[in-house]
Amino acid sequence: MAFRHTALVNRTTHRGNVTLFFFLGFTNTAVYNLLFFTLVLILYIGTICGNFMIIMLVYYSKTLHSPMYFFLSQLSISDILLTTNIVPNMLNIILHERTIILFPGCVTQYYVFCSVEGFECYLLTVMSYDRYLAICSPLHYASIMNHGLCIKLVLISWLLSCFMAFILSFSICQLDFCGSNSIDYFYCDFNPLVELSCSETSRIQIEATLLGFPALIIPFLVIVVSYTCIVLTLLKIPSYSGRLKSFSTCSSHLTVVFIFYGSLIVIYMIPKEGQSQTINKMMTMLYTAFTPFLNPFIYSLRNKDIRKIVKHACNKIVENM
Repeated sequence: MAFRHTALVNRTTHRGNVTLFFFLGFTNTAVYNLLFFTLVLILYIGTICGNFMIIMLVYYSKTLHSPMYFFLSQLSISDILLTTNIVPNMLNIILHERTIILFPGCVTQYYVFCSVEGFECYLLTVMSYDRYLAICSPLHYASIMNHGLCIKLVLISWLLSCFMAFILSFSICQLDFCGSNSIDYFYCDFNPLVELSCSETSRIQIEATLLGFPALIIPFLVIVVSYTCIVLTLLKIPSYSGRLKSFSTCSSHLTVVFIFYGSLIVIYMIPKEGQSQTINKMMTMLYTAFTPFLNPFIYSLRNKDIRKIVKHACNKIVENM
């Protein structure tokens, strides 16, 4: 067995560069692999079904043909892309403990992950701007937030996120990997790959920090400013019921923003010293598998229009049976 592993490791290098990587995955949870696999599989199926339901409802229901629900369907598309990029490989790692991925496949997985995460940052910013216009400038909302602008904002969000992801992915391709080829993780992320490189990584780390401003910091600040203006406008409404009704249109989006940026802060900004690698993996799993699963429920349970349409559809299904 040791000879076979040594031979496989030797085949992973070419002219001193690693050409494939091992995922170590969740080696400390081997006893619970079947239970863990079942849980992740349920989350994945629930994510696909829940987000696909949101997309279909927005597409077919005329009452949901508005900018807010159009952006919501785009969020569901990005959640499906995120989980499909990571979770199937995660399931394979849970079952087989040690799985391999070629270097081009690893870079591709990171590129898709980075693109989708960047897109969600911009999309949440666009959604906050949409809520700002609806509450703070309702008379001009329909003329400003028209269908053409909605499509342009989504396309710009995708282009910006894909461009930034390309810069980081290209920089990773320039690194040399000549030592260990074992990734103590379950997908190809920036930090695990940089830690494995035997090249000087200060330049790419500076790039990642600089790109973090237009991709994370600026969108977050725009969201904060938008909701500050929203709150100030709501405080001017004399009746409590009026304030509550207006804010209810923002509550689902605000919940998703808290979960999304809260997860980013926990995973990428809190120092990892003193934390076990297993806890870090579990936190990342919650971010990549559980949050996309949760988003459709946040919007469907807290949104009166979606609840009404789902109830109507269920009643029609029962009547046809």
